Amino acid sequence: MTEDPRPRRQPSRQPLSRSRSTAKGQADPGGRRGPADVDAVTHAVLTASKLLAKVSARSLASVAEPVTLPQFRLLAVLTAHGDAKLVDIAERLGVNPSTAMRTLDRLIAAGLATRRSNPCDRRETLLRPTQRGRALVDRVTAVRHREIAAIVERLTPEQRAALVGALTAFTEAGGEQAVPGEDTEPYPLGWSDTTVRHGGG
Repeated sequence: MTEDPRPRRQPSRQPLSRSRSTAKGQADPGGRRGPADVDAVTHAVLTASKLLAKVSARSLASVAEPVTLPQFRLLAVLTAHGDAKLVDIAERLGVNPSTAMRTLDRLIAAGLATRRSNPCDRRETLLRPTQRGRALVDRVTAVRHREIAAIVERLTPEQRAALVGALTAFTEAGGEQAVPGEDTEPYPLGWSDTTVRHGGG
């Protein structure tokens, strides 16, 4: 039998799809990571957020005023920005004006905030914290700062530097600008309606 002189064609190999090449968290040619890597980071962030939420709750429990997290958050915004209109406060908090109004009414009733007419436009109402309200924000922020600093001190210098870079990148990726230096806008985590009373955990 005569052998065919034509060269045999080798079977073509199909390139691996992106879904297979990035399986189990492997990097794709663009340097991005697969779903497993995203899940691991997401889990780590959620775990850290639980810790920070506990720190915020404990800092509120350290003062005698029975304020809630949303009430403190609004009070902190007033303290940071001075006289402000309700619509501006609601926008900064990411809530409806009606929600902010109910929270503000409770702060006013507790003597932690006040409202007055705008001297330049009597139709507008300006909001501001009272002296007691400012003092409460200062005390809670100081407790929170000390507790977070105590946790950070347990890290090595290398871990601290890596954490700063990671948290800065995470903040920017979420569309929030990092605030350098001191806590100029001391917003705590959480927008729940759970009252954290003195001595609570």
